[in-house]
Amino acid sequence: MELARTRLTALATSFLAVLVLVATGRPALAAPTDGTLTAAFAKAAATYDVPRDLLVALGYAETHLDGHDGKPSASGGYGVMHLVSNPTNHSLEKAAELTGRSADELRTDDAANVLGGAAVLRAHADALGLDETARKDAGRWYQAVAKYGNATSPELARLYADAVYESLGLGIDIRGVQVKPQEVTADRGPLAKARDLNAKADAGVLSTDYGPAAWVAASSSNYTASSRPSSYAIDRVIIHVTQGSYAGTISWFQNSSAQVSAHYVVKSSNGAITQMVREKDIAWHAGNWTYNTRSIGIEHEGYVSDASWFTDAMYRASAALTKAICDKYGIPKDRSHIIGHNQVPGATHTDPGSNWNWTTYMNYVTGGGGTPSWTTTIDNTTSGQFTASANWGTSTYSSQRYGSDYRFADPVSASDPAWYSAAIPSAGTYRVEVWYPADAGYNSSAPYIVAASGGNQTVYVDQRSGGGTWKSIGTFSLNAGTYNVVGISRWTAGTGYVIADAVRISRV
Repeated sequence: MELARTRLTALATSFLAVLVLVATGRPALAAPTDGTLTAAFAKAAATYDVPRDLLVALGYAETHLDGHDGKPSASGGYGVMHLVSNPTNHSLEKAAELTGRSADELRTDDAANVLGGAAVLRAHADALGLDETARKDAGRWYQAVAKYGNATSPELARLYADAVYESLGLGIDIRGVQVKPQEVTADRGPLAKARDLNAKADAGVLSTDYGPAAWVAASSSNYTASSRPSSYAIDRVIIHVTQGSYAGTISWFQNSSAQVSAHYVVKSSNGAITQMVREKDIAWHAGNWTYNTRSIGIEHEGYVSDASWFTDAMYRASAALTKAICDKYGIPKDRSHIIGHNQVPGATHTDPGSNWNWTTYMNYVTGGGGTPSWTTTIDNTTSGQFTASANWGTSTYSSQRYGSDYRFADPVSASDPAWYSAAIPSAGTYRVEVWYPADAGYNSSAPYIVAASGGNQTVYVDQRSGGGTWKSIGTFSLNAGTYNVVGISRWTAGTGYVIADAVRISRV
């Protein structure tokens, strides 16, 4: 069978290591000599002949490389590599079998957990028939990565694997572990035909309650059918944090053994939203029946203890959803009616936690903003501050342009970003705005990359409309210094020319 191939952006890393075998034939892992995750990933990747950067990207997509002190995710996953023990996924037990490590060690020790993740990933690769030559190509591991996620459907398997390869393409710099972005060819195989939840959804799979959201139904075992608001008034929005990944949470809500659900799930990196329970029905999210009957539950990808998940793109997308819900049901836009899970009477959960910025979130819900104390504008013609490859053409076609012209390029499954450099005067919070001419032939999902202090963040903009003016893509924590602050990538599932015109960065 001919396999469909899709170019995604990634780094194929080479490394030198020695494979050590114990008498049982199981690979043995010595403690990292420098005690860092960097050493743990290098050792585990070499031990199981897994591409190191791919292993890092998988861990990043699952946990942002945070072991959470051995505490489980909502679906029973542990450690940096999210080794799972639940009724339908036993990757923790499989890792114990493959490595000879105890389940307790795999749950609590980062190096052992990374080793276990590498062992499970390699087992999936072996089952798919990847030989030594194929294993050297990170792109050939796509289906093994999808298997690792134990998704409940092909569309979720693709969503999961794409998140891993997206991390490779954008690069990773967190907890002392780095992956530089370069290009790799990812072989989706049969999953190339699966519905792409990252792309603009077809009308038949869109949410009927909230237009921008995709629709993926939760298991009917995880919610109560109803006819709200006639059966129960809706007067609350409850904010949750998933304690897991976006794809993993969607898959878990589809699992009949979960006995939990929410109406909506919001993705960290770009604010994508999936609805899983109709607003008329009662999701099981609050841990309190009365509050379940009267509320809409919104889950946010991430972990309570880790602020890196709570991006501006997530805040803005979720706030827009909350605003729409409040407008629809006449819910006051205040903290008495938009509450955290921790505020539900009798709650044992702490989400969204102290890292959730309620001030920013409520500002977005109510339409508040900030006054800039410093601002700079960079056009595509600003000398020394704009760079783009020869693949980017120059046009004066649209009168909505900023300045004399703008740049354009065809979308491809490769990053090839145009970059805007700026001299950021001090570390702090900055608003990033973009200017582009709009046209029906321009890109439906243009990826703007912001080099935030916690790592690159990507915001997708529909350049077919809303042009000829400044459009905010969010507020971000930026480091001081002169560097490439904002980029626009060509790697997108959207259609039409990607446009690079001007950006404005303002201190708030």
